[in-house]
Amino acid sequence: MGVTKQQAVENRKAIIAAAEKLFREHGIDGVGVSVLMKAAGFTQGGFYNHFKSKEALAAEVVATAMDKANGDLKEAIAAPIVPDSNRLSRQVDFYLSVTHCSDIEQGCAVAGLTADVRRLGHEAQLHFASGLQTMIETLTGLVMEQRSEGKNTDEARQGAIAFYSQMVGALTLSRAVASANPQLGDEILNASRRMLLRNFALEEGSDAR
Repeated sequence: MGVTKQQAVENRKAIIAAAEKLFREHGIDGVGVSVLMKAAGFTQGGFYNHFKSKEALAAEVVATAMDKANGDLKEAIAAPIVPDSNRLSRQVDFYLSVTHCSDIEQGCAVAGLTADVRRLGHEAQLHFASGLQTMIETLTGLVMEQRSEGKNTDEARQGAIAFYSQMVGALTLSRAVASANPQLGDEILNASRRMLLRNFALEEGSDAR
């Protein structure tokens, strides 16, 4: 009995999910088709029933990861905030926390995939750029809310780009040294967090945990 269309869709999703997890941990070039298919619970031969190439799979992984990242960001923003806090500072506290830093498999897709994207095909790069554009637009709204920029969208957008770039850079550096020098990794997170809160005139929250 053949695989139903619904089962084929579910199998494809399982392969994408397994690939994203492995790509984040080992890099796209560091994962072979046989390894990722085994992780998904299938044989290597079934790969080409779903994807014409590993590059095509990588494009799907990037698209799926960026869509989820944007959904997670919007969900986090929509969550109620505690008194004497704001959505932008809450995002800094979460993003530059030790918990998020150590969660490579489920954490920020931008930080998890940035190093590989420039080596991928054009389709994957388009998915990444589109997802990042959406993320910046969402953060622009937060910056406008925090700074009361009114209709000065251009200035708020520049602020959002700087804000997010600093967070991603700090997270990436902290992860890079976390194993060899965890104290430095924590220092990068906390120093970056304090500077962001200061530069964006946000309330000082708790230290990253």
